[in-house]
Amino acid sequence: MAEQWRAQFDAEVSFANGGGLRTEEFRLDIPGREIGDDELAALFVRHLGLLMVAEVRITNRTVLAEPHKGGRGVTGTDGTTDVAARRLVELSHVITDGMTTLPGWPAPRVTEWLTRDASRANYAPGTEFQVARIDMIANTGTYLDTPSHRYADGADLAGTPLDRLADLPGIVVRVPADTRAIDRLMLAPYDVAGRAVLLHTGWSAHFGTDRYGAPEAPYLTEDGARALVEAGAALVGIDSINIDDMSPASAGARPAHSTLLAAGVPIVEHLTGLDALPPEGFRFTAAPPRVAGMGTFPVRAFAVVG
Repeated sequence: MAEQWRAQFDAEVSFANGGGLRTEEFRLDIPGREIGDDELAALFVRHLGLLMVAEVRITNRTVLAEPHKGGRGVTGTDGTTDVAARRLVELSHVITDGMTTLPGWPAPRVTEWLTRDASRANYAPGTEFQVARIDMIANTGTYLDTPSHRYADGADLAGTPLDRLADLPGIVVRVPADTRAIDRLMLAPYDVAGRAVLLHTGWSAHFGTDRYGAPEAPYLTEDGARALVEAGAALVGIDSINIDDMSPASAGARPAHSTLLAAGVPIVEHLTGLDALPPEGFRFTAAPPRVAGMGTFPVRAFAVVG
């Protein structure tokens, strides 16, 4: 096992709301032999859960080669930390100037409203800022559909509860290669109640190419959508161009959208990176800005694993 280190020190703490705290010969796990007083003070405050700390004065510090005992945000005996024990997985496409999300739909335009050069006239010497501007339709990149996208009286972005968008337990449905229609039978093995159900088709590999909008893109059938609603799914996402069939044979029908959104189940389309997720055991978030009067909007979709 790699050598582990602990610091022994005296600490004098003063609080912003008055009072103080003193410790002598306190021992604390540290990530390595070399550590400054400021970093040690921050670890000390985090380990004890201290609030409203104004100052920490470290004295009589020594570093000891000693196995870790465990502490908040401090390297543990297995070499991990509280933060490192979990993994964040990006599930959104990057939005760039001129990109194509849906063939034939307007591309986003990213420009500058205030340039750094122009801003210098407004601030003290050496201070500058940049303010960008983006002109886009709401269905750009990886985005969320709320009920008002389909129904005039449905909940919009501002009216969709956070518990339908953030920190949801997630489950991944792996769709076999060359499968187009995701139906009730394919979903039957999964316990989806209260979960974000992410349909992993692998179609996101074609994002940004002509193939992405091809008629053979995978989709969720009406019966599959009904099965998810009946089983209590909280949210449904897919890494394809649309959760509905986009081929000419569909004649413009959108039964998956209609079924899910009528039941108040949000939809996330154009996901990516689902191959990096385990089948379950993660939390999913896809929260948009709280804009009244809009039914769709890009999201920073991500999962927390572990």
